[in-house]
Amino acid sequence: MCELPAMRVSIVVACRNERNGIRDLLESILSQDMTEPWEAIIADGMSTDGTREILNECSTQNSWLRVIDNPEYIVSTGLNSAIKAARGEIIIRMDAHTKYASGYCRTCVDVLEQTGADNVGGPARTRANTLLGRAISAAYHSRFSTGGARFHDVDYRGWVDTVPYGCWRKATLERFGLFDASLVRNQDDELNLRLVRAGAKIWQDPRIVSWYSPRANLSRLFYQYFQYGYWKVAVIRKHRLPASWRHLVPVLWLLVNSLLLLAMAVAKVTASSKFFVLASVLWACMALCYVGTSVAAAVWAGKNQWEILPYLPAVFATYHLSYGMGFTAGLFSFWKHSDRPSTASNIFTRITR
Repeated sequence: MCELPAMRVSIVVACRNERNGIRDLLESILSQDMTEPWEAIIADGMSTDGTREILNECSTQNSWLRVIDNPEYIVSTGLNSAIKAARGEIIIRMDAHTKYASGYCRTCVDVLEQTGADNVGGPARTRANTLLGRAISAAYHSRFSTGGARFHDVDYRGWVDTVPYGCWRKATLERFGLFDASLVRNQDDELNLRLVRAGAKIWQDPRIVSWYSPRANLSRLFYQYFQYGYWKVAVIRKHRLPASWRHLVPVLWLLVNSLLLLAMAVAKVTASSKFFVLASVLWACMALCYVGTSVAAAVWAGKNQWEILPYLPAVFATYHLSYGMGFTAGLFSFWKHSDRPSTASNIFTRITR
């Protein structure tokens, strides 16, 4: 039997029904200026839209590409299967909704070796074309909407608690464990949280360049961050503490608003005028503070592209409401069920663009 050649780097991707973007991903991978032996393994979640046919065609023409099945559909199981099949000493994760600079993989390897980190990655740069898409992109980099995680800062270089995608030595993943196969979302954050709490180090370097394509409209953005909030509860439940207290701010904001509105309704029904006035004043103060902060954050986020300013307050509210509502749904769902809830087979698990 012919022995397979040794590999230095294995690129791993999990995808499902990505017909519109899969050729761009393959082009990004093919354009990598790697000088050492490398391969790419794509775990396809049983695509039904023609994605698999495109992947099979490409794999027959290029020996660097292997396509494997991911019958569980979700990202974490696909990545785990790809990592187990990888022959490379170094694993680089890529995402189907992102374009990569030609030096992405080479720089990942260089930074991994130079820093001695256990995981390295670049900041989450974004690209969008429409006005609303550009507003969603600008809000993505705003501390007001996303909490100020370092990977939203495209200029930050240093030690961090998480990075997008990731580059690890395969031995590191084998030692600390692969992605949590029970998580539909937030599997990157959970893995990085596990690494950090075990004493591992994560480094972000802006020389590692990629461009993420954010959701194009508010409904898709809402659905995405609703799921993020929902599955964040699973991560907190597993580790007993949140990775950062900023993850709790949207749900606390939503909870306080809901309680004040409920108090106003109860006071109205019971004809308790003093209680109604107190609750109304408190709610009005919160609302005014939020609106004022939202406008200020919009001016700051849109300072170099004033045409997106009218969209930003609605985008901010979508980020906050969707995450807070998803987190609240997760609290009820994971409290009721000991493991992944049985109702999570639709809105909580279905990954769409």
